[in-house]
Amino acid sequence: MQIKFWKYQGTGNDFVLIDNRNNIISPDNKKLIEHLCHRRFGIGADGLMLLENAEGYDFRMRYFNSDGGEASMCGNGGRCIVAFAYHLGIINDKALFIAVDGEHEALVKDQDSFVQVSLKMINVSGIEKGESHYYMNTGSPHYVKFIDSHANFDTFKNGKAIRYNERFAEEGTNVNFVSFNDEGLQVSTYERGVEDETYSCGTGVVASAISSGFEKNKEHFKITTKGGNLEVRFERIDTQNINNVWLIGPATKVFSGTVNI
Repeated sequence: MQIKFWKYQGTGNDFVLIDNRNNIISPDNKKLIEHLCHRRFGIGADGLMLLENAEGYDFRMRYFNSDGGEASMCGNGGRCIVAFAYHLGIINDKALFIAVDGEHEALVKDQDSFVQVSLKMINVSGIEKGESHYYMNTGSPHYVKFIDSHANFDTFKNGKAIRYNERFAEEGTNVNFVSFNDEGLQVSTYERGVEDETYSCGTGVVASAISSGFEKNKEHFKITTKGGNLEVRFERIDTQNINNVWLIGPATKVFSGTVNI
């Protein structure tokens, strides 16, 4: 059977997207999803998303890591699936959709070559502050560590060591490294499920901005990632509660095609 797919990227975080409103793909088919994400034998992506029907919402977002397993929330994926819904004509300049971590609002601004998507993320609570790190759930679990500079820094090696340490080995965590620059922040991320450094991670950028907010007493950051630039705004209620969190950045359609399954 042939199915149509679309490829999108958000600051280098790339995804296969499938319009699954007619249930053409079973979300339980882990082997197929892993194959489609494979960069040698499939289409190639950090993850795959299914756009599905959801009563009371414009659509449902289901996100799968490149290992085929259904995953927690992906911020850049959320921005890309909003752009996908916009290009399909499901939404106009606003969206309300449901994902694994709850409902999300989004605002869309068409910039011709890409779509600028402002995505409202979940409120964040229960923030852990250690001597040299922060740990929180921004839709996915994130460990944030500050470093002096990203120059010659090995995100893969250092991130993998934390992701597979005694505390996180079983369930895993995403690991972010943050350095400060003139523009704001530079962030690199090792993602569980992908088990590698990715060019960008939306929920990781959010966790990094919130962590930096405690350090710099700010609620708005411009962020540089390996794949491009993002922006995060939020409202700090107290040391344990962050509300009104917005992730802002481009989402770009790369190509579309058909694949035999």
